[in-house]
Amino acid sequence: MIQTPYYLIDCAALARNMAIMDEIRSLSGAKCLLALKCFATWPVFDQMARHMDGTTSSSLYELRLGREKFGKETHAYSVGWADHEIEEAVGYADKIIFNSISQMERFDNQSAQIQRGLRLNPRFSTSGFDLADPARPFSRLGEWDPAKIERVMDRISGFMIHYNCENRDFDLFDRQLSRIEEEFGPLLRRLNWISLGGGIHFTGERYPLKALAERLRVFQDRFGVQVFLEPGEASITNTTTLEVTVLDVLNNGKDLAIVDSSVEAHMLDLLIYRESARMDDTGPHRFMVCGKSCLAGDIYGEYGFKAPLQIGDRISIPDAAGYTMVKKNWFNGVKMPSIVVKELDGSLTVAREFGYADYRDSLG
Repeated sequence: MIQTPYYLIDCAALARNMAIMDEIRSLSGAKCLLALKCFATWPVFDQMARHMDGTTSSSLYELRLGREKFGKETHAYSVGWADHEIEEAVGYADKIIFNSISQMERFDNQSAQIQRGLRLNPRFSTSGFDLADPARPFSRLGEWDPAKIERVMDRISGFMIHYNCENRDFDLFDRQLSRIEEEFGPLLRRLNWISLGGGIHFTGERYPLKALAERLRVFQDRFGVQVFLEPGEASITNTTTLEVTVLDVLNNGKDLAIVDSSVEAHMLDLLIYRESARMDDTGPHRFMVCGKSCLAGDIYGEYGFKAPLQIGDRISIPDAAGYTMVKKNWFNGVKMPSIVVKELDGSLTVAREFGYADYRDSLG
C-alpha cells in the first residue's frame, strides 16, 4: 500500500469530465482553457490536453507551466505585471490580458506583437463569499467604465470577464450575460474574442448543457466573437481524493479521529471559507475527523461512519483537487501528500513524493 497522505487523481473520473468538455466545445463552438489557478497538477495534463484548447494563468509561473507542460493556446493574465516579468510573459503567451488600462499603457510597446485583452468588471458576480467576489466594493479586478475603455479599444482584441463562482444556476448565468450584452454591447461588437472566465459548473449533475451551449453560440453569433471558457473546478470536480490514515482516536465529549494530514496544509480552502470536507455522512458512528497540526481548528468536519474508526483505518476525503493541490504548504512541517494517479486500467502511479529535503529547501 502507498504511504499516506496522498492525493489520488482518478483518470476514469477525469475522463467523464473531459467527455462533457468535448460536448460543450462541439455544441457551442466555444473553446475551453484550463484555469491553472485552480488545478495545475501536470502529470495528468496529457489526458486533459486532448479535450481542452489550452490554459489560462494568473502569474508568470503558471503561464510558463501551461506553455511547457500543457501546450496549445496560452492566455496570460495577472493582476499586476512587473517590469522584469513582461518580456518573458509575452514570449510564452498567445494572448496577454491586462487587469487595468494603466498596465496596458505601461507595457504598450512590449506587448504590441501579440493579441491583447483587458479584464472587464461588470460590477456583479455569482459569488456568495465577499473574499472571492470580484465585484465587491472598491474591487481592483478589471475596468468597468465604458468611456475609459473606449480610449484603448484600438489596442485590444478581446475582453476577459470573470464573474461566475461555482454557478450551478443556468438561468442566473443567462440573465447576467444578457445584462453584459445590454451594458457593454457596443464594445463587444468591436472585439474578436471574449473570455467568460470560469466558475460555470457545467460538469455538475443535471446541468442543462445543451441550453448553455445554445446560449454561448447565440452570444458568439450576435457579436461576431470567439468565446473562451476557463473551467477550473468544472474540469476536475469529483476526480481526486485525499487519502489519509487514522493515527489516534480519543473522546473529549465527542469521538475524535486524528489523521496523518492537516487541513491548513493540505486542504486550505476549507479553513479560508469555513467549510467542512464533503465526506459521506450516512453511518451511525459519529467522529470528528481532525488534522495533526497544532492549529486548534485543524478539523475536516464531523461525519457518520458505518463502523467505529480505529487506528490504522484509511479515510478518503473527496474533492481534493480544485484550489487544494495548488495551495498545499509546509505548515508545521507536516509531510506534504504525495501525488498518485489512478490510471484508466486501475493501476496506481506515484507521480511525485515529497520529503524532508523539499521542506528544507523551501525555506532557504
